[in-house]
Amino acid sequence: MTAISQPQTDLFSAETITLDDILAAAEYVNSSERNRISFAEKTEPELSKSGRKNYLAIGAALVILDKCEQAIEVLEKADDSKEKFIELAFCFRKTEQYDKAIAALDKAAKAGADALLVNCSKSLVYRVKGDIAGAQESLKACANYAKASALYHYTAGRCLQAQGDYQQAIENYRTAVEIDPVFKKALFHLAFLLDLRGDEEAAIDYYKQLINNCTPYVSAMLNLAVLYEDTGEYDKAANCVEQVLKYHPNNQRAILFKKDIDSSKTMLYDEEVEKSKDRQSKVLETPISDFELSVRSRNCLKKMNINTLGDLLRTTEAELLAYKNFGETSLTEIKSMLESKGLRLGMTTEGKFLMDVEMAEPLETETDIDQEILNKLIDDFKMSIRAKNCLAHLNIKTIGDLIARTEAELLGVKNFGTTSMVEIKQVLDSLGLSLRKLD
Repeated sequence: MTAISQPQTDLFSAETITLDDILAAAEYVNSSERNRISFAEKTEPELSKSGRKNYLAIGAALVILDKCEQAIEVLEKADDSKEKFIELAFCFRKTEQYDKAIAALDKAAKAGADALLVNCSKSLVYRVKGDIAGAQESLKACANYAKASALYHYTAGRCLQAQGDYQQAIENYRTAVEIDPVFKKALFHLAFLLDLRGDEEAAIDYYKQLINNCTPYVSAMLNLAVLYEDTGEYDKAANCVEQVLKYHPNNQRAILFKKDIDSSKTMLYDEEVEKSKDRQSKVLETPISDFELSVRSRNCLKKMNINTLGDLLRTTEAELLAYKNFGETSLTEIKSMLESKGLRLGMTTEGKFLMDVEMAEPLETETDIDQEILNKLIDDFKMSIRAKNCLAHLNIKTIGDLIARTEAELLGVKNFGTTSMVEIKQVLDSLGLSLRKLD
C-alpha cells in the first residue's frame, strides 16, 4: 500500500476541471492521512472566494472531504455542467435525498454526461434507497454494455448482492475484473463475498491483486489481515496493518487490530482451557439413554441416528421438526431437558464450546437489569476487530446474548485471547454487568 502521486490537475487553479480530475484528486487525498490534512488546509482559504467558476472546484473539494451538506450549497451556485450535477447527485445520495439525486442525474444526462455512468449511478441511488426494482430498471437501460463494461457488471453485482444472490453477484464481479483487472470496487466486493462463502484462498488472491495493482481501500488491507490471522500467518497480517498505519496512523480499526495480532503472537497455552475441552468431549459422548425422555422422543431420535448428546446438539430445531412423526410435544420435552443443563439445539454447529456443561444450570432471567441495556448491540461498543469477530461467530449480537455466556465459552473460540476477554469485561463492567458464572 503506497500513497499515490500528486494529481496533474490542481482543482483550485485549473481553468476547467473534469470528472476524471475530481476522481484523481479524491484518490490522492484519501491515500494518506497527511494528504487529507494538507488538502483540508488548502481548501479552507478557498471557501471565502466567490465567482461561479470557483464554485465547482470548491464544491468538489468539500465532497472529497465528506462535507456533503456544505458542498450542496456551494455546487448549486456553480455554472451548470455534467460535473456539477454528478457531484450534486453524489451529495444528495449521501444525505439521503434520493429523489433529488435522481433529478440531478437526469440533468447530468442532458448536460452531456455518459449514459452508462448516469444509469449506473441511478441504479446505485435506487439500491441504497432500498428500491431494487428501480435499480434493476435503470440497469436495463444500459443492458447493451453486458460483457463490454466493467462498470455495468459491477453495478449488476451490487444489485444481486443486495438481493442475497451472492453466486450471481460473484459471477458479475468476476466479469468486471476480467474486463478491467484494476477495477478496485469490483475486486474488493469479489474478495469480500468469496470470504463470506468460505473460499478464503480465493479471497486472499483477489485482495492481493487489489493491493498489487492499485492503491487499495484501507478496508481491503484490514480484511486481508483478518484472513491472514485466521490462517495463522501473523507476520503477514501484521504487515498489512502496519501498511495501513503508515499512511493512516490514527485509524482506530488498524490500531485495535494491531493489538489483537500482537496478542496472537504471544498467546500462551492455557492448561485449564485444554482440560475443559477434554471434559467437553466426554460430555458430548453421553448417550441419549442417560437422559429422562419419553419413549416416543427416544425412538424418534434413534431413528434419526441421534445417539449421543453431541449428536443432539449438532441438530437444529427445524431438522427435528422435519422428521416424520416428530411433534411439538417431543420438541418441547427435549428443549426442556437441554435447558435444564444450560444447553440448546444446534449450539455446537455455531462453534460453541461446552465448558463444564455437566455443571450448568438454567440461566435465570435478570429482572433487575434494564431491558434497554440488554438489547444494546455489540457493534455499538468500541472493541477490537477480533473480539467482535469472535462474538459474531458465537451469534452474540446484543449485551443480553453476551451475559448469557461464560468466560470458558468465549475462551474456547479460535483466536479469542486474553486481550479480547479484557476488552469485553471492561465493556460489561461499564454497564454494571458480568459474564455468566457456573456454580
